[in-house]
Amino acid sequence: MDALPAGTFALVYTDPPFNTGRKQRRVALRTVADAAGDRTGFAGKRYRSHVVGDTGYDDRFDDYLEFLRPRLLAIHRLLAPDGSLLLHLDPRESHYVKVELDRIFGRSSFINEIVWAYDYGARSRSRWSSKHDVILWYAKDPRRYCFEYDAIDRIPYLAPGLVGPEKAARGKTPTDVWWHTIVSPTGKEKTGYPTQKPLGIVRRIVRVHSRPGDRVLDPFAGSGTLGEAAAADGRDAVLVDDNPAAIAVMRKRLARFEPGPRSRR
Repeated sequence: MDALPAGTFALVYTDPPFNTGRKQRRVALRTVADAAGDRTGFAGKRYRSHVVGDTGYDDRFDDYLEFLRPRLLAIHRLLAPDGSLLLHLDPRESHYVKVELDRIFGRSSFINEIVWAYDYGARSRSRWSSKHDVILWYAKDPRRYCFEYDAIDRIPYLAPGLVGPEKAARGKTPTDVWWHTIVSPTGKEKTGYPTQKPLGIVRRIVRVHSRPGDRVLDPFAGSGTLGEAAAADGRDAVLVDDNPAAIAVMRKRLARFEPGPRSRR
């Protein structure tokens, strides 16, 4: 990021490590029918599985803010005068990071806390199950920033009978709570990279917080979701990551857009 020119990015969306205290790992398996296999499938049929890929990274930091601070300062420098940062975090760290962002951007630059809520996975028997992430939106200048209202995708009314057929057919704009499923473990969108975020979430951010032709940045690019969202909607994306597994996933995922990878010197 230090090598990139200041004030040139309309949008920074990034999903840094969450400091979960454990190794994030995703193992890709392939299964074949085998009566003596290690897995049972539909109707009791047996399958044998073998590993075809293993990606991951260590998500443990002794001082998480010390890890993020220089990157947040670099992001502030790189944003255009009307640019925005949307920082995707875990609720365990988001309030600490928000205080740091208040120091860097100014408290008046905080625009929204967006809650991405999903409903998938195991349920806790000792507390309310954690099923949401937090996205903090800060504007470089709170008096002018990009918010393309007409580009917002509309969602169904929960009670369409209360608003009439015309409004029900048009749908409504989302609030600061976004209900959206995770990346399906068996869907076409899945890349095999751990912590991959849904394309639907990131495309909403790209469409509303930037314009066609703009330049966008993800300094923790991971599986490259911002790159796909940006390229599909006419934006130029710069993606940064030093995990070889992430680079391999992005090369494959974005090959149809003919990206230009560059190694750090």
